[in-house]
Amino acid sequence: MNQDTALASYDDFAPESGDFLTEVIDGLSGDPKTLPCKYFYDECGSDLFQKICKLPEYYPTRTETRLLSDCAPDIAASIGAHCRLIEYGTGSSEKMRIVLNALEQPAAFIAVDISREHLLQATEALADDLPGLDVHAVCADFTKPFELPAIKVAENGKAVVFFPGSSIGNFDQEGAVDFLANAASLVGSGGGLVIGVDLKKDTAVLNAAYDDAAGVTAAFNLNLLTRINRELNGTFDVSSFSHRAFYNEDLGRIEMHLVSSRVQTAKVGGKPFKFIAGETIHTENSYKYTVDEFQEIGRKAGFRPVQAWTDRDNLFSVHYFETAA
Repeated sequence: MNQDTALASYDDFAPESGDFLTEVIDGLSGDPKTLPCKYFYDECGSDLFQKICKLPEYYPTRTETRLLSDCAPDIAASIGAHCRLIEYGTGSSEKMRIVLNALEQPAAFIAVDISREHLLQATEALADDLPGLDVHAVCADFTKPFELPAIKVAENGKAVVFFPGSSIGNFDQEGAVDFLANAASLVGSGGGLVIGVDLKKDTAVLNAAYDDAAGVTAAFNLNLLTRINRELNGTFDVSSFSHRAFYNEDLGRIEMHLVSSRVQTAKVGGKPFKFIAGETIHTENSYKYTVDEFQEIGRKAGFRPVQAWTDRDNLFSVHYFETAA
């Protein structure tokens, strides 16, 4: 980290490369083969995702951004003064700044992300722009337990997790409950959660959002194999895989896959993995919910639904939950 950084603190709990290797080998050893979507976000993957967010087909980012602008005053009123805002997955700073600008005298902002380079760029820029705010960066896998930096807490200030972007959809329902239960434990008694949740909608709209005409999402998906080749001495012929995404209506989720175009063998960590033509690697799910369905998941995790907002076209929702005081 730059010695002249304006960050209040930086903690690095990034997974070791051995964790990456173990999870990749475990996933490719399964039937069907899978890869963890959290490893999409190396520097290239993070840049590609920012491009996805600007695509005409990809409605979630622009819809959530407008929705947050509309409901930010209500969110701020519910949270109150002197909160510690903890963002999981530091993507575009626009959404986070909308909420921060609405809050009354926030005590601190803590960004948590697995992509070190992207995390530092985003938080250092924020710290430079808002010198009166304590900005902390934590490089960690937020799907697992991690430590927050020590911060002086105002007596009436809440801890609030901010999780925009509908990334909660990457978990199945049981996993979503477990993940949110960890968030409830992190914020503690009287804490809060502001979360973006994609809604169920027309299949054609969903399919286009995850398989854009320009092929940016395809490049994002395929970059995972490129990263494995680079960091884990993989031997994937990336050109012999293609991107496939579709809405599985029965399971209520978008599925993303990498499809082998031929019979082939790829090695990772010296271990060979054979593919037949048409075989897929399942790389990501994105579950969609109704407002009532997601509020029930929040309840199971230990949160109380306070309010939910949707856009006029019912494409996306933003929820505010609290734990018991």
